[in-house]
Amino acid sequence: MSSRLPINLEDLLRQRTVERERIEYKKGWNPDPIIRTLCAFANDFANLGGGYVIIGQDCDDDGVPISPPAGLKDNQLDKIQQELLRYCQLIQPHYAPILSIEKFEGENLIVLWAPGGQTRPYQAPKSVIAKTKEYAYYIRRYASTIEAQGEDLQELLSLAATVPFDDRLNQFASINDLSPRLMAEFLRDVGSELADDVEALSIEELGRQMNVVGGSSEAPLPKNVGLLFFNDEPGRFFPATQIDVVWFPEGASGDRFDEKTFKGPLARITREALDYIQRNYLRETVIKHPDRAEAERLWNFPYPAIEEAVVNAVYHRSYAEREPIEVRITPDDLVVLSFPGPDRSICMEDLRVGKAVPRRYRNRRIGEFLKELDLTEGRSTGIPKVLRVMAGNGSSAPEFKTDDDRSYFLIRLPIHAGASSPVGTKSELSRDQVTREVTTEVPRKYRGSTTEVRLLKVLSGEMTRQQLQVALKLKNDEHFRKTYLLPALEAGLIEMTIPDKPRSSNQKYRLTTAGQTVIDQTQEDGRMEP
Repeated sequence: MSSRLPINLEDLLRQRTVERERIEYKKGWNPDPIIRTLCAFANDFANLGGGYVIIGQDCDDDGVPISPPAGLKDNQLDKIQQELLRYCQLIQPHYAPILSIEKFEGENLIVLWAPGGQTRPYQAPKSVIAKTKEYAYYIRRYASTIEAQGEDLQELLSLAATVPFDDRLNQFASINDLSPRLMAEFLRDVGSELADDVEALSIEELGRQMNVVGGSSEAPLPKNVGLLFFNDEPGRFFPATQIDVVWFPEGASGDRFDEKTFKGPLARITREALDYIQRNYLRETVIKHPDRAEAERLWNFPYPAIEEAVVNAVYHRSYAEREPIEVRITPDDLVVLSFPGPDRSICMEDLRVGKAVPRRYRNRRIGEFLKELDLTEGRSTGIPKVLRVMAGNGSSAPEFKTDDDRSYFLIRLPIHAGASSPVGTKSELSRDQVTREVTTEVPRKYRGSTTEVRLLKVLSGEMTRQQLQVALKLKNDEHFRKTYLLPALEAGLIEMTIPDKPRSSNQKYRLTTAGQTVIDQTQEDGRMEP
């Protein structure tokens, strides 16, 4: 039976959302290697989410699909489907991939989606046409299907009937807890043609095609991953499915904090939490130098590093534990905390330098969905990217921490030494707006107003507004604010000591580097003291 894929075919062929090791290209119908590969994908040895076999698509020596594809003739399609059905019955325990006949560049392709099986380990005949069939267990090793032997075989057998939490059936929910609206939104986001058929399909049919529904036809059940992505309140089934963003203006040991909690489907809360952090706590510093035209730009925290850290937590946390993901922001750092920690097979020293590769993943399906939504690249690229982005911003190296029991995982991003501290605001800015400020501007010769220079000359250390007015012998508050204070702030010559609370009763003002430069230059020019 033909069905449509829950993924865009062109993205699949171009390997935009699926790793090469999860795709097998076959120019024509060759049952032996295809059945062995289906068996390997069913075993899903590394918990990557299975894979795809594309029949009718040839590739070059580097494994890159050739365009246009070889394709399959119309009169071949029925024959291949019949033989495929017969040969798949030889896989033990029983396993059947999801089949879809697709048109690509004018040619017929058969795409077999082979999700990780629920009852592994699976074995298949070495030759499906042999009279006496010899069975073996198969796994994927990089982009090849190999027979599992030695330690690999023992480890595969130890996984008997064990399925990652996100891919398990949920006995306490029904398929009616899945939202067709959210499923359709996802399919549209990833460019799947299946989105066009949503209204014509029952929730069970749609769920099975997206592999978020399993079980028998008389008692279908949703999988945990389906409830996490396609239910408006997944916290009903998995308490603490949320992201808490907490701002500590006085540091982690301070008494004051602002907290915002994001609850809902995983994709939504991931995006909303990242958008909120970007709008409210990221600040760009622009440093203009007198000896070159190009300004130096840096961020207190580079957004790509935050994105990787938060998505890593969403991907790898345990949804069986009642602990939320927490993002803690202070004037000194941004910390992402999740539970539990990395797998014990990962050496922390390797992790700190970006070389750790996990033996298998805790959530194989969550990673699959996040990758299709372009929220993660997968395959252990997150930590190396955090290291690379922080270095590129000129920031200090990030820190990765856990304990001996691997009960938690913490990623700490230090603030850039030359950047301003983050500022949390009560009223959010527009979706695409980021708070920006020029903190340092170094002019060759200052030609500003006399009032600004007068203010800079009397400013010693940190002073309150009232102290500045007394020093300048000004009595009118509004005149002082508009003529002296605001112009100096806007020019980046002075700064607030409590920038996130402009109206604080403890607010004071101090010189910036640019302000001190102006003072030095006015003295060199022989400008009169105020």
